[in-house]
Amino acid sequence: MSDINEMEPADAVYKTLLESTNAIPWKIDWKTMRFTYIGPQIETLLGWSASSWKNIDDWVERMHPDDREAVVNFCVAQSQAGTDHEVDYRALKKDGHYVWIRDVTHVIRNGDEVDSLVGFMFDISERKKTEDKLIQLQKELEELSFKDALTNIANRRMFDSILNREWASAQRSKTPIAVILLDIDFFKEYNDHYGHIKGDDCLKQVAQILNTVATRPRDFLARFGGEEFVLVLTETDEISAIKIAERCRSEIIERNIPHAESKINTMLTISAGISTITPSSNTDQKEFIKHVDMLLYKAKLNGRNCIMHDVPVEIIKKQHAASAANSDYIPAQL
Repeated sequence: MSDINEMEPADAVYKTLLESTNAIPWKIDWKTMRFTYIGPQIETLLGWSASSWKNIDDWVERMHPDDREAVVNFCVAQSQAGTDHEVDYRALKKDGHYVWIRDVTHVIRNGDEVDSLVGFMFDISERKKTEDKLIQLQKELEELSFKDALTNIANRRMFDSILNREWASAQRSKTPIAVILLDIDFFKEYNDHYGHIKGDDCLKQVAQILNTVATRPRDFLARFGGEEFVLVLTETDEISAIKIAERCRSEIIERNIPHAESKINTMLTISAGISTITPSSNTDQKEFIKHVDMLLYKAKLNGRNCIMHDVPVEIIKKQHAASAANSDYIPAQL
C-alpha cells in the first residue's frame, strides 16, 4: 500500500486531520482495484490492520454475505457511470461480529475515464440501532391501530381493510364470501347488573370463544363495535357459514356465563345475522353489510339466541338430512 504522502494533497497537517477523525478515509486505484490508502482508524473499528486492505476483494470478503451482492453491484455500476454514491452495509470485524458501515464514495475522473475512488467509511451502528427501534415502534403502533385495546382482537378499522381485500379477491376468483355479525343478547342489562369491569371481562371472554371457532388461516374475527363482533369467511357458502355461526352460538351457551338479567336465559347468549355473496362489479359492499346488519336485527326481533340468514327453510332441512351422519353438523335455528 502506498504512503499517504503519495496522495494529493501531500500535506502532513492534512494527513493528521484525516487520521484523527472517526471517519475512515480510503482511496482505490480504479485500474488495479487496489487500495492506495486506508486510514489507520480501520483497525480500531474492525480489528483488521490498514496493511491488510490490499485490494477490492478484501473489502468484498469483509462484508456480510446477505449484503454483498447488492452492495457490490450498486457500487460498481455507480462508479462505472462516474456517479458519486453512498451505501450502507454490515462489515465483518476480525472477532467475527459485524458493524454497520456507511461508505460515501467520490469518483475521480481523468477526462472521460474513471481514475480512482476516494471516500470515507462511517460507523453507523448506533444510528442503525435507533432506526431499528423506531421501525419496531412504528410497527407496534401500526399493529395497535388495528387492534381492539380491550379484547385484543382486530378492530373495526382492521375489519374494513380486510373486507376490502377479501372482497376484491372474491371478485377476481368468483368465489363466495360470508359475513357473520354477532351481538351479545341484553348486554346493557349485563353491564347494569354486574358493572362495567365485569362487562369488559365478558367481552374479552366472548372474543376468546369466537376466536376458537374461526380456525382457518384466512378466517377473520373483529370487534365490530360495542358488544358486536364480526366474522369474515372466505370461500364459504351460506350453509357452511350457518354451521359456523351455530357453533359460535352453542360455544357461548356451553361456557355457562351467568346472566341474571337476561330475559331469555339465565346464561349469556348471542344472536347473529349471516349472509353470503359472490361479489361482482355491480354489488355494493356497504349495502351487503347493511343487509347482514338487518338480518341481525331480525334475529333480535325473533327472540334472540338465534341466527337469521337468507337460506330458505327447505334447503336447510335437506342439508340437515344429508348431513345427519356428520356429528359435527349443528342444525340452524329457524
